[in-house]
Amino acid sequence: MIRKLLQRVFKSSKQPSQAPARSGHGAKTIPASVHRIDRKLVSVGALKTTQQLQKAGFDAYLVGGAVRDLLLKKRPKDFDVATSATPEQVNRVFRRSRIIGRRFRLVHVMFGDETVEVSTFRGSHLSPDEDNARVADSGRILRDNVFGNQEQDAVRRDFTANALYYDPSTEEIVDFHDGVADIKAGILRMIGDAETRYREDPVRMLRAVRLSAKLGLKLDKATEAPISKLADLLHDVPPSRLFDEMLKLFLSGHAMESATELRKHGLHHGLLPLLDVVLEQPLGARFVNLALKNTDDRVLADKPVSPGFLFATLLWHEVLAAWQKYQKAGHRPMPALHMAMSEVADIQAEKLAIHKRYSSTMKEIWGLQPRFEMRAGKRPYGLLEHPRYRAAYDFLLLRCESGELPAELGQWWTDFADADSEKRQAMLLPDHQPKKRRRRRSGRASSSGNPSTSES
Repeated sequence: MIRKLLQRVFKSSKQPSQAPARSGHGAKTIPASVHRIDRKLVSVGALKTTQQLQKAGFDAYLVGGAVRDLLLKKRPKDFDVATSATPEQVNRVFRRSRIIGRRFRLVHVMFGDETVEVSTFRGSHLSPDEDNARVADSGRILRDNVFGNQEQDAVRRDFTANALYYDPSTEEIVDFHDGVADIKAGILRMIGDAETRYREDPVRMLRAVRLSAKLGLKLDKATEAPISKLADLLHDVPPSRLFDEMLKLFLSGHAMESATELRKHGLHHGLLPLLDVVLEQPLGARFVNLALKNTDDRVLADKPVSPGFLFATLLWHEVLAAWQKYQKAGHRPMPALHMAMSEVADIQAEKLAIHKRYSSTMKEIWGLQPRFEMRAGKRPYGLLEHPRYRAAYDFLLLRCESGELPAELGQWWTDFADADSEKRQAMLLPDHQPKKRRRRRSGRASSSGNPSTSES
C-alpha cells in the first residue's frame, strides 16, 4: 500500500518535462469521438506494455505507423511504444525484455509470439554530448542515443503522419504537427525542412516514396522537391539498411507502384542494384512484373511471402544470362548453372547484403528448375518429395506464364502432382531416360543440351 501511495505522489515529479507536452507547446489532444480509432484493433501485447509502464509511473503511448494505420482503419502488423522510461527502466518493468541497438537503444518486450518495440522519448541529435550524439559532415546522423521529452521526440520523427501518440487508457491522440489533419487530407508531409531531414537520414527518401505508394497519400510539394537532387546520398547508407528498406518496399503490397515512383524520382540507377534489375530488365520484364504482382496479391490477401522466393524471381534472368555465358565458355549445363547461381548470389550479397538464409533458398529454387524437364523414370517422384518442391513449382509456373517455357510443362506438373499412382505412371515419358543412357554409352559430348530451356 505504501509503495502504491508513493508511486501516485511522485509520478508527476518523475518526468516533469512530459506533463506540459500534452496540453501545451502546440500539441493537440484529439478525443476518441473525433479520431474514432477502434481500440479492439490494438494488440494485447501493446495494451499490456503501455498499461504496465503507466502503472510504474511513466508516460507511455502507441506511436508511429501503428497509430497512422489505426486512423486509416487498417489493422497494424506491428506496434511501437514511446515512453519517458529509459531502456534500463523498461527492462526492469518487463521480465521478458531485452535492450537492443547501437545507433539508438531500444527495448524489445515479448508477449508470447508478439514483440513490442519500446523506445525512450528522443532528444535533439545536436546535443553537445559527443558520446551519444554524432553527425557526419554530410549531415547524416551517425549516433543519437539522446533522450528527451515527448515534444522533442515528435520533432525527431520523419513525417507528420508518424508523429502521433495514442494512449489506449484514455483513447486520446496527442498530435504535435497536425498529422491527423494531413492523413485526412491524404498528404504525406515531412516534419521540418525536408532537405535537412533527408541529409540526416537518406533512407527517408526511400521511405517517403514507399509510404506514399502504400498508403495512397500524396507527397507534399516541399517534401518531394529535394529528393531527385539528393539521391546520391544513398551511396553513404550501409548496404544492410538499404536491404531492409528494399525488403519493406517489395513486401508492401504495392511493389510495382513503389518501384515506378523510385525511378520517377531518380532513386534507382546505380543506387539500388536490385531495383536496377527490376526496372531495366530487357528480357525478363514480363516475368518480373508477374512475380511482383504475385507478391502484391499475396501480401494484400494476408498470405505469407518468402523473401527468398521473391529475390529468386527478381534475379532469375541475371542467372540465365550468366548460365549461358558459362556454357558458351565450354562448361557443361549443370556445372554452368551452379557457377552462374554462385556468381549472381555473391554479387548481390555484396551490393545489398542479402542474408545467407535467403541466398540458400534462392539457389535451391534455381537449381531445381532443370529437373522439371526430366519427366521419366523415378525422377519426377523424387522431385515431388524435395523440401523446396512447392516453391520451385510456383517458380516454374511463373516461367510458363511469362512465356519463357511452354505452358504445357507447367500443366503436366500440376496434373502429375494431383494424380493417383496409376495415372502418374501413365503420364511418365518412358523413352526419354533410356535414350540419354544410350547416348552416354556412345559418347558423353552429345548429351550437352541445355536441361532447362535453350531459348531462355
